[in-house]
Amino acid sequence: MGMGKWIGGVLGWMAGGPLGALAGYAIGSLFENATAGDETPYREPPHTSSSYDEGQRNSFLFSLLAMASYIISADGRIMHSEMEYVRRFLRTNFGEQAVAQGEQILLNLFEQKKQMDARSPQAFRNTIRECAQQIALYMNYEQRLQLLSFLAGIARADGNVSREETNALREVAQLIGLTDSEVNSLLNLGKPSAEAAYQVLEVSPSATDDEVKRAYRRLALKHHPDTVASLGPDVQKAAEEKFKQISEAYELIKRERGIK
Repeated sequence: MGMGKWIGGVLGWMAGGPLGALAGYAIGSLFENATAGDETPYREPPHTSSSYDEGQRNSFLFSLLAMASYIISADGRIMHSEMEYVRRFLRTNFGEQAVAQGEQILLNLFEQKKQMDARSPQAFRNTIRECAQQIALYMNYEQRLQLLSFLAGIARADGNVSREETNALREVAQLIGLTDSEVNSLLNLGKPSAEAAYQVLEVSPSATDDEVKRAYRRLALKHHPDTVASLGPDVQKAAEEKFKQISEAYELIKRERGIK
């Protein structure tokens, strides 16, 4: 991913509001480094349908990193495993160049949190809350769900989801119009137990076979990778992995119950 992938073209709805302010700080230094020694000034490309899609995608990616900075720092520690999860996600879906850029954006956000909270405790948290409210206004449901899936993956990265991380996830979910059940579902993805599989499908172990089938069909529709196609093939690729894990949870329950 070249520098233009982060800042080129139209930045969509992120250009204004708290997300725009965060982006100006976190991405600005990257832009300065990229253009240092370059006498050719940056020019915004014409506003076309493709540039709008790029702006929407950029907005999603920066929103993802901004919310990630909140989840990673929720328990007061920046764990190597959590940062490595972000690096792996960026490397797999966007290429090696995105790893260094994304990591630097996160480090800039951590530094901004430190500076803001030194002036006023909870200042960064309040800004993140405002960012989440902006996300709720301008992202569709499926995009918000994919964003929450990524954040849950960060929390799961070290194999131990702390109470602070769970509370932060639930807080973000509520602010972007999602539910505790969806948080629980995403936190249990990939676990090999039937108990976790029921959590993934958002049903009780006492549910009937028909209720289990309906729950899976409902999840399959709302988590289908095609629902985030507008964000590009890389984000869609990440959604495919989540969709696979939901299907695996359903298959586990089917085997346990003998459902054909």
